[in-house]
Amino acid sequence: MSAVPAAPTIAEASSTRGQLNGILFVALFAAAVTHLSALPFIAGLGISPLIVGIAAGTIYGNALRHGMPESWAAGVNFSARKLLRIAVAFFGLRVSLQEIAHVGLSGFAVSVLVVVSTLAIGTWFGMKVMKLDRDTALLTAAGSAICGAAAVLAFESTLQSKPHKSAMAVGSVVLFGTLSMFLYPLAIHAGWLHLDTLGTGLFFGGTIHEVAQVVGAASNVSPEAAHIATIVKMTRVMLLVPVLLVVGFWINRKRHDQSAQSGTGKLAVPWFAFGFLALVVVNSLHVLPASATSTLNTLDTFALTMAMTALGMETRIAQIREAGPRAIATGAILYAWLIGGGLAITYGVERLFG
Repeated sequence: MSAVPAAPTIAEASSTRGQLNGILFVALFAAAVTHLSALPFIAGLGISPLIVGIAAGTIYGNALRHGMPESWAAGVNFSARKLLRIAVAFFGLRVSLQEIAHVGLSGFAVSVLVVVSTLAIGTWFGMKVMKLDRDTALLTAAGSAICGAAAVLAFESTLQSKPHKSAMAVGSVVLFGTLSMFLYPLAIHAGWLHLDTLGTGLFFGGTIHEVAQVVGAASNVSPEAAHIATIVKMTRVMLLVPVLLVVGFWINRKRHDQSAQSGTGKLAVPWFAFGFLALVVVNSLHVLPASATSTLNTLDTFALTMAMTALGMETRIAQIREAGPRAIATGAILYAWLIGGGLAITYGVERLFG
């Protein structure tokens, strides 16, 4: 006679209810953030709901967190961890292989050179010169190198780092990405940069932090430049997968060495990176109707906003104070590299492939 499964205890039911309430609370908070980010002033700055979410979440987490029931913390943690991985995977529906092929080798070369060099410089400078911990240096470098807040989220999940480290990296994205939206078009219109339409698209798409910031900046130059810049930017987003796999392998080796010494430890594999890649292929094959893809992208943005909001709620200002200025300094050095090094890469690639 088979055993009858035991009914959930009152404590288990209460815990599940608390987690669901926490998820619902984060969802409602993210809905308010989404409406806030749609205001003309905020949207005009190219500030995405993700960035508004972590800022609002951090304010709540430090000023009003005591008002949230303790049982809801599990739901906040779920949103900041598991929901995050799912949302990053679905980010792949924004990229297609056809678009990447459209800009050819020049767009791919700029993307690879910018991503690899920025990650290397940011990690080295952050750790060796600014004395940041490995996770903060990597998160700051990833936000500058690949796709802003979305890259910070993806790396945060792989590194399993503390929320305040992600908040510092996102702060760098906000500051220097927003500055680019005004500085880059000004430099083109004032004649400080002598770039043709292709060069403008390569430079803007290859060096500006967030997708929305790329679109906003390049649209102030010309529709053609905006189209090229967006495709180059999405090529950088595509590089998130191989970079995550390499970083995941590196992290796992270190954790494996520590586990071998202590006899404990669990190795993290960024499986969501494979989900990202699979959905890029799905998008490239046009399996889904355009309306379905658009709806999924909207839901994905909301899920990413929930994850960012939850990370903000778990962030403590006291933890940011210690390394905040050093993280911003690292972001400033990376920004100088993105401008100077990015221009050099753009000119070189145009001469080679143009």
